[in-house]
Amino acid sequence: MSANEKLAKWVNEVASVTQPERVAWCDGSEDENRRLIEGMVKDGTLLEMNQSKYPGCYLHRSHTTDVARTEHLTFICSKTKDDAGPTNNWMSTDEAKTRVWPLFQGAMKGRTMFVVPYLMGPAGSPYSKVGIELTDSPYVVANMRIMTRMGKAALDHLGARGDFCKGLHSLGDLSPERRFICHFPEAREIWSIGSGYGGNALLGKKCFALRIAGPMGRDEGWLAEHMLILGLEDPQGQVTYMCAAFPSACGKTNLAMLIPPEGFKSKGWKVWTVGDDISWMHYGPDGRLYAINPEAGFFGVAPGTSDQTNPNAMAAVKKNTIFTNVAVTEDMCPIWEGMEGFSLPKVTDWTGKAWPPPAAHPNSRFTAPAKQCPSVSKEFDNPQGVPISAIIFGGRRAKVAPLVYQSMNWAHGVFLGATMASETTAAATGQVGVVRRDPMAMLPFCGYNMGDYWGHWLKMGERGGDKAPKIFHVNWFRRDVNNKFLWPGFGENLRVLKWILDRVQGKGSAVETPIGSVPTGDGIDTAGLKLGAGVMDQLLAIDRQAWKEETRGIQEFFGKFGERLPAAMREQLEQLKKRLAK
Repeated sequence: MSANEKLAKWVNEVASVTQPERVAWCDGSEDENRRLIEGMVKDGTLLEMNQSKYPGCYLHRSHTTDVARTEHLTFICSKTKDDAGPTNNWMSTDEAKTRVWPLFQGAMKGRTMFVVPYLMGPAGSPYSKVGIELTDSPYVVANMRIMTRMGKAALDHLGARGDFCKGLHSLGDLSPERRFICHFPEAREIWSIGSGYGGNALLGKKCFALRIAGPMGRDEGWLAEHMLILGLEDPQGQVTYMCAAFPSACGKTNLAMLIPPEGFKSKGWKVWTVGDDISWMHYGPDGRLYAINPEAGFFGVAPGTSDQTNPNAMAAVKKNTIFTNVAVTEDMCPIWEGMEGFSLPKVTDWTGKAWPPPAAHPNSRFTAPAKQCPSVSKEFDNPQGVPISAIIFGGRRAKVAPLVYQSMNWAHGVFLGATMASETTAAATGQVGVVRRDPMAMLPFCGYNMGDYWGHWLKMGERGGDKAPKIFHVNWFRRDVNNKFLWPGFGENLRVLKWILDRVQGKGSAVETPIGSVPTGDGIDTAGLKLGAGVMDQLLAIDRQAWKEETRGIQEFFGKFGERLPAAMREQLEQLKKRLAK
């Protein structure tokens, strides 16, 4: 129980509607977690993994209709449709009360309603926020314990009079026809029913940390971003911190946990992981922008993760991890496409059937404590956060964007983030090369009008002045005339981070182009990297005609926002057109 009267009253009100068999207040203790795990193993919610090879690890298999975020059933319930903006599904608060709220009536009958207090951010941080999730899913409780600082730490932070984000979740009957995820930015509240999948049910994840925290940051003067946080340590032992935003399938987690190539590693270069997914950024007392990771764990996509692509992630999931919808070997070890040893013939797929492929669901996941990652930063729990010197935006472009370039100023950097995009692959949509705009990688997660969101970014830059981070754009996915990737990626991306560090420090050779500052041919350290003749020139080339076509796509995209588009964004587009025309 809590001394917070507002919390106690709300829990009682929800219980009277959902009618659970019992109410359990979670303390986040080891003993509580053990009892929950044992209960879920007993009723089949979890399967025990090989405890000698994967101690403390378990497998959960979702209902086959409930395996991913349901964007078309995810709503922003703001006062007006224009406040939600053209990139969000909108539902009025009145409609939510008549259409969604009745689904919670008696939804928890025969179940336990767990009261899950959780802290987003380090204990003792002035930037951390408290959420309370009421859920009838013990699987959610076990995952929230990994993903957040759950239990006593949250209640201590909340105190008797503190405020909190209300989150109500029920599995309901798991029917897609009765599945809704509703966000109320003004009330700081979330309703989720009909899904047990992490992105829909772990309400501290994208729901609170981005869709609700975004409007909070706008109102309070900070940023809630879909960004990794890394620390780049140079051979002198100085660590420089950077945030980076990438759409899905662009190597975000791999960059957050990057292991430098051998030639750099031997000289003392290191990358430290502060966060792999979400960054909350505030201006500190010294006028610099600081970032905290509001999460305590990783909720990572399993397929494609391997000892080759991300050895740090593979090390992190070796114990105390909940796997969801992965395949298993005969001896109950997790396995998935892209993982070493995947060709083993006797594999049980994610639905419990004998394999043939796909063995793991394409969106199968692991939930692992961040502190189990070998590259986790010693600043992970720093209440102040870490000072951010560079912000990186990235996308998947075959021809247009060069390997890396720097914005001309903060407003131009916001323009780079606002216009970032990726090209679809046949595997994703059946169409190749279709440009999908995903501003700041926030398209599914921005809890208010994106035009206003860009306006908030512009104000944050004005506030930072000369101390604001430098802004860059990267593209690991440029292709040659034979459609082959030009850049090796993975650990070699440290070479690009090194150039970014040089630019932050006022060094690093570059040439001014119509789109920003691009490295000179020798600006990227390629020592020991076997690239063909002329490859760096191809990676850094600017095709004016391709960029002119790009401006037409940007103009069309900006047109969706009407009067909510900041004038500075229109001005940046016009300036780009003029520079390209010269």
